[in-house]
Amino acid sequence: MCGRSESEAGPLMEGQNGYICFDCVMRAHEIITEYLQEQKQKGGGDDFVADLAKVPKPKEIKDYLDQYIIGQEAAKRCLCVAVYNHYKRLARQADTQADDSVEIEKSNIIMVGTTGTGKTLLARTIARLLNVPFTIVDATVFTEAGYVGEDVESILSRLLQVADYNVERAEKGIVFIDEIDKIARKSDNPSITRDVSGEGVQQSLLKLLEGSIVNVPPKGGRKHPDQDYTRVDTRNILFICGGAFDGIEKKIAQRLNAHTVGYNSVQNAKRIDPQNLMQYIEPTDLKSFGLIPEIIGRLPVLTHLNPLDRAALQRILVEPKNSIVRQYVKLFEMDGVKLTFEPDALDYIVDKAVEFKLGARGLRSIVETVMMDAMFEIPSSGKKTFKVTRAYAEAQMEAKSQLR
Repeated sequence: MCGRSESEAGPLMEGQNGYICFDCVMRAHEIITEYLQEQKQKGGGDDFVADLAKVPKPKEIKDYLDQYIIGQEAAKRCLCVAVYNHYKRLARQADTQADDSVEIEKSNIIMVGTTGTGKTLLARTIARLLNVPFTIVDATVFTEAGYVGEDVESILSRLLQVADYNVERAEKGIVFIDEIDKIARKSDNPSITRDVSGEGVQQSLLKLLEGSIVNVPPKGGRKHPDQDYTRVDTRNILFICGGAFDGIEKKIAQRLNAHTVGYNSVQNAKRIDPQNLMQYIEPTDLKSFGLIPEIIGRLPVLTHLNPLDRAALQRILVEPKNSIVRQYVKLFEMDGVKLTFEPDALDYIVDKAVEFKLGARGLRSIVETVMMDAMFEIPSSGKKTFKVTRAYAEAQMEAKSQLR
């Protein structure tokens, strides 16, 4: 191909009408790689399908979530509608003939629920289905600008990484900010020290949530004067926030019991479910907890996740596609062992999870404790079957508690 002799070129690849040397193959690979990168930078590629007919409808998105997450109907509905509306906003912008008389604004979401109810799982599951850049970030690492920790702009750095540093794609993405309750204002009382990981971070998040042009360090890290910045417009980035808000039930209870005089207040008290106060949450409760009014206003959609009762935990143990029981059955199957759980053993595991009050995560830790010895012994034993009984589960949990 390049005209050199075989002695000069080294190994040759034979074609139908000639030969190509190793050097030419490498050069061709470099040219194609450079071309593909240029196409990405121009916004090429099929990352976002502007045709709404190909975008899953809210019910279809919910059907997908139902395969992995048990219950939490209200949170699923909010998430599905928000994501679908996000696609509609992007499709409308892609349509050059669209009517511009009405500007559709985004509706950022905040999800509130106790630990182990599925907030992060919802985000991870829906990320698999989406055709736009999606990233999950943790709010606990953020500090006010100028202090040790991460700046809030690092959120957009991670979104850029997911979008292969294509700014146009990143500006159509979705960000899930986990542990949003950890940046709550520490105290209402004025102090001589700054609240650098609480209210200061909330103030810094305002411009991101509202929508503005943000200077982002292209490779993450902290800003410094001689750095080249990437400018990212956040107006079309959908933000979904989640947090446990541990102790907010007390704030809700205080608000619900504020009016205790009169016959009507007694009737209302009877209607309130004391086991699930989270369903009565309102923006004022978030303000009482420590979120500033400005950030609450930029998260207009407020939804809650219900605490998991015994029936929900039992379903979580066996029903989802990636249920805990199925995961362990698959692990043992890879060693040629057929693993089965007796119904009584599953009931015992659920009872322990309810006792520990750790939600779905509690199920995982209990099953891990029950199965630890079996996972150590069985692969070397030559056994082909193994059954987990209630007596075996109780013995394993009892042995673990004695070690403590």
